[in-house]
Amino acid sequence: MTKDNVNNFEQVSEKTKFLIISIFPVASLILAFFVSDIKEIVNGLFKIIIQPDVLLTDYIKVGGLGAALVNSALLTLINIFFLWKLRFHMGGFPISAIFIIAGFSFFGKNIFNVWPIYIGGYLYAKYLKKRFKSFLIISMFGTALSPMIFEVARALSPSNYWGLLFAILAGIVVGFFLPPVASHLLRAHEGYSLYNVGFAAGFIGTIVMAFMKSYGFSNEPRMILSTEHDFLLKVFLAGFCITLVIIGYFMNGKSLFKNYSKILRTSGKLVDDFTFIAGFGITLINMGIMGIIGLVYVFISKGVMNGPIVGALLTIIGFSSFGKHPRNCIPVLLGVFIASILNVWDTSSTTVIIAALFGTSLAPIAGDYGVISGLLAGFLHLSVSMNVGVLHGGMNLYNNGFSTGIIATMLVPILDVFKRRDN
Repeated sequence: MTKDNVNNFEQVSEKTKFLIISIFPVASLILAFFVSDIKEIVNGLFKIIIQPDVLLTDYIKVGGLGAALVNSALLTLINIFFLWKLRFHMGGFPISAIFIIAGFSFFGKNIFNVWPIYIGGYLYAKYLKKRFKSFLIISMFGTALSPMIFEVARALSPSNYWGLLFAILAGIVVGFFLPPVASHLLRAHEGYSLYNVGFAAGFIGTIVMAFMKSYGFSNEPRMILSTEHDFLLKVFLAGFCITLVIIGYFMNGKSLFKNYSKILRTSGKLVDDFTFIAGFGITLINMGIMGIIGLVYVFISKGVMNGPIVGALLTIIGFSSFGKHPRNCIPVLLGVFIASILNVWDTSSTTVIIAALFGTSLAPIAGDYGVISGLLAGFLHLSVSMNVGVLHGGMNLYNNGFSTGIIATMLVPILDVFKRRDN
């Protein structure tokens, strides 16, 4: 490592960054073969692939913990390989994409259903005569619509391969048009929802679902959740978070807090890349701290760890390189928690817990407009997130991203009115 005199933080080689980001999928692979044998894993992966993937389908329950871990590890490592081959700088944007892939591979994304989205993104790049590198990360995020593949196949022709073929083509079309839609919708919330592709995927999923329903197709909501591995998953994720903090400590000049103020001063609004603002070491520390905060929230809420909660925690960890930190996330978490006490939903339920964890997509509102605004954003988000899923039939895995996009689009201009008045 060499010291950068301009930014005053340690510079880390790209190879080292890629190796560090690969720790979680490699650890997942190792754990998988401790908890399951190869036959169980293969059979479990097959069950995962043939199951409908709409929200909430916990792959730990469907295929077993070993198969879910392998599914996540394989998809994550493949995407890390793509980023390496295309010579990406391992900054906050790719880190957040990697961890959202890792997380949602526990519920909704699998080694079969994601690829049409990538093909669509590749064809879009070719159409514009640009490098796929410019759109790879959007395609990674765009796999939010992976469950659509199975649903379209089931709607068109559940008993033969023609339905599957048309479903794959539909996925390619969605992958093709997702980048321009996401780019356009970013202007709606001005970067105050970190899950912008989830916002775009919500609109696309809503249109697809409406079209399918108009021809008589309907899908049933799913709530397939595991409860058997609560303690093991908590220990595994806590260990990973502590590992990030320890590695970050040594990379940050053997300091836990040097340059942390640079992160905490940011609003978190797109695009705040903490690896560039404060350095890779302190970014790892922030990722570990935020993961621990997420685990504490699960503990306080008396939640039971399962695939969706693991996915939500990994998403927080990833986006803690790209917008999330304690100052801007805790108000949103508190807002959702207060809402869950006052509303009809159970604070300890998986849907409420992941609404809180994913709701930290609204962290930039707290970061820019203050604690009260963050509390309000979180409070509103719970109600919206619990009701918008019916629009896309669970085909948009980033349902909370859809919700936070709606909240940010509505709330930010209102907050601006008061901000201008105060000024």
